[in-house]
Amino acid sequence: MSSSELELPSGNGGDATEPPEEGALPAGAVSVPRPVEIGVDLEWSAEDWSEVRTRVERAGRAYVWLNLVEQRLRAVVGAVLRPVYEPLHGAEWEIAAAGPTGQEWVQRAAALREVSRRKGHVLDPADDTVLSFLTLPQLRELMVQHWPCFAPYLDNRREVELTLDELEVARAAVSRNRGLSRAVLEQAERACARLLRLLDSGAAPPSAGRLPADVLEHLVGDRFTDVAGVHPDRVRLQRHLPADELFGDARRLDAMGIGLGLLVQNFPGRRLVRLADAGCRVRLLFLNPASGAMRRRERELGLKRGELGRSVETAILHVRRVRSRVRDPEAFEIHVYDDTPRFSAYFVDADGPDGVAVVQSYLRRTRGMETPAFVLRRSGRDLLKDDRHGEQGLFDIYRDEFEWTWERSRAVS
Repeated sequence: MSSSELELPSGNGGDATEPPEEGALPAGAVSVPRPVEIGVDLEWSAEDWSEVRTRVERAGRAYVWLNLVEQRLRAVVGAVLRPVYEPLHGAEWEIAAAGPTGQEWVQRAAALREVSRRKGHVLDPADDTVLSFLTLPQLRELMVQHWPCFAPYLDNRREVELTLDELEVARAAVSRNRGLSRAVLEQAERACARLLRLLDSGAAPPSAGRLPADVLEHLVGDRFTDVAGVHPDRVRLQRHLPADELFGDARRLDAMGIGLGLLVQNFPGRRLVRLADAGCRVRLLFLNPASGAMRRRERELGLKRGELGRSVETAILHVRRVRSRVRDPEAFEIHVYDDTPRFSAYFVDADGPDGVAVVQSYLRRTRGMETPAFVLRRSGRDLLKDDRHGEQGLFDIYRDEFEWTWERSRAVS
């Protein structure tokens, strides 16, 4: 027998009375090629790795959303049904709540819990319950069966059911490690966000409408300090974060730059008046139109002398008219500075943990609206981190620069 062949018996024992000739296969034996002769290439090409990474990224993102929804729904089901069934059925209240129709899957979950306990797979004592082993469809079934118990807390049963059904496509793909298209992923993310809003009866944080936080931002935000978004220019920034959403309902507004075009050109003066009259404290810091720094900036941009200065004067006149219509002009301050402008920055509610800022650097030969725009979010977690390690996020670094310049600026009458 050659070294490249393997001998497999036929299964009927062959004929043992006649030994095979040397080099010949026994009667009934099958010739099988060596693995190296099959021609299978186990290596992945660059395209294969790229495709797999894409699949993993999409599945991972969907998993985070689905995990959050499942935990939230489990908490809601437990909070509503436990007081109803636990007084009579004790630790087996989940089995009683499932009833005869759900007896099979709830007992399967109870058996899985026991196996996990014996093998030491239950790492958190809080997860040592049957409820923790119920899947999203089973939690949905409990909610549907006992909807009269949930009705006082949730307004729209049909929307909750349809949203949960909508998540099944992504959940099935993620649980079985199958490919997930971008369209299905985006649909699942929207559905998860919608369901979390439906299940959350509490008030949303003040900045939720201005710059809603993505669940992944909360999980991996430390990798990017407090950067919540990056946009190539101001036009594409405003597609994702319009001026109305950025400045609307602000409690405090601080801005510095050359002409403050994002505010002056895109937020109506009457809206600014209403904002100030509603209690918003406004501080606006312009580059002095008559300063040497203004003339240097004009030369950098290839503009005629005074061209940029006149546009800034027009912007200052506009906000002065706005200030004249505000009930409390002292809460609406306008200053100018003479230093070399390095960036424009707009801080909304910077004195609170939910502050948001838009920062753009000034580049030579590039107008401010054409430079990359960074959206920064000051979260409560960032504040705690700064206290522990003495580090500052980007939000606070630019904020300190604003305060330093403001202290050395001059008021506009």
